[in-house]
Amino acid sequence: MRKIQRVAIIGATGFIGRGLPALLAEKSIATTGVSRAENPRVPGVDRWQKPHEMDFSGHDAVINLAGEPLDQRWTEEAKREFRDSRVGVTTRLVESLAKLPEDERPRVLVNGSAVGFYGNRDDEILDENASAGSDYLADLCVDWEDAARDATTLGLRVVCLRTGVVLGKNGAAFEKLRTIFKSYLGGRLGSGQQWVPWIHVADLQAALVYAVVSESLSGPVNGTAPYPERNRDLTRKLAAALHRPAVLHSPAFMLKLVLGGFSSALLASTRAIPSALDREGFQFRYPTLETALVDLTN
Repeated sequence: MRKIQRVAIIGATGFIGRGLPALLAEKSIATTGVSRAENPRVPGVDRWQKPHEMDFSGHDAVINLAGEPLDQRWTEEAKREFRDSRVGVTTRLVESLAKLPEDERPRVLVNGSAVGFYGNRDDEILDENASAGSDYLADLCVDWEDAARDATTLGLRVVCLRTGVVLGKNGAAFEKLRTIFKSYLGGRLGSGQQWVPWIHVADLQAALVYAVVSESLSGPVNGTAPYPERNRDLTRKLAAALHRPAVLHSPAFMLKLVLGGFSSALLASTRAIPSALDREGFQFRYPTLETALVDLTN
C-alpha cells in the first residue's frame, strides 16, 4: 500500500477546509486546493485547480467539502443549488476519477455528508447503522452519499462524513450564536427538547485527516462529538459561557414563518453519536460542549 503523499481538497478556502493543509503537512502530505476563488491563498497549499478543471492524477486522496450553505430560505432556486453543489459536484468528481487509468487514481475519497441523513428522530440514538429519514434533507443526503459511493466501483476507499453543527471561531454557526446571545436575544428554539449533534471544528478537521490516512475507516461516519446536547441545554451552557441570560424563546411556528424550510433543520432532533470514530480509537480534543465552550469563548 503506497503512502499518502498528496491530497486534493475541494473547498480548501472554506471555514473547514482552510485548516486542513497544515494538519496534512504535519504528516508530510502535500495539498492541492480546488476552489472557485480568484487567486486563493491558504497556508500549506502549493497547487490550485478550478472545479471545472479537476484532474486528480498524481493524487492519493480527495477530500470533497463542497456544498452551498443551508442557512437560508429554501427557495426552489436554492434547492437546485443545494443539490448541484453536493450531488452534482460529487458526481462530476467521480466521473473525473473514472477517466484516469486505474493505476493513477487516488485511493481514498472522503466526501461530505450531514446528519440530516437521519431526519427528525426524537430521542433515538443514531449511529452509522441507523436508517435514513424521509424528509427533504434526508433525501438530499442519501443521493449525495450514493454519488460518492459510486467511487467504490473504481477501487477507492470511500468515507462519507455526516457532519453535525460545526462550532468554531469565525464559523457561521458559532458567530451567529455569539452575536445573538451577546445582544441578549438568545433562547431555546421550539420546544428545546430536540437533540443537537455538534462538533468543534478542530475535531472535525482532525477526523477528516484521520479518514484520509486510516486504512480501515470506510462508509458512513458521524462527524459529531460523543455527547450531543438538547437545544435547551446547549442554549443554557452557551449563555453561561458568554455571561448572558437565555430567557427568550422562539416558537416553532415563528421559526417556520420567518425561515421557511430551513426551520426544519433547526427543529429536528438528531441524537447522532460517532460510533465509527470511537471504534477506530479516534481521540476528541473537545468531547463535551463544556470543553468546547472554554476554547471558543476565550
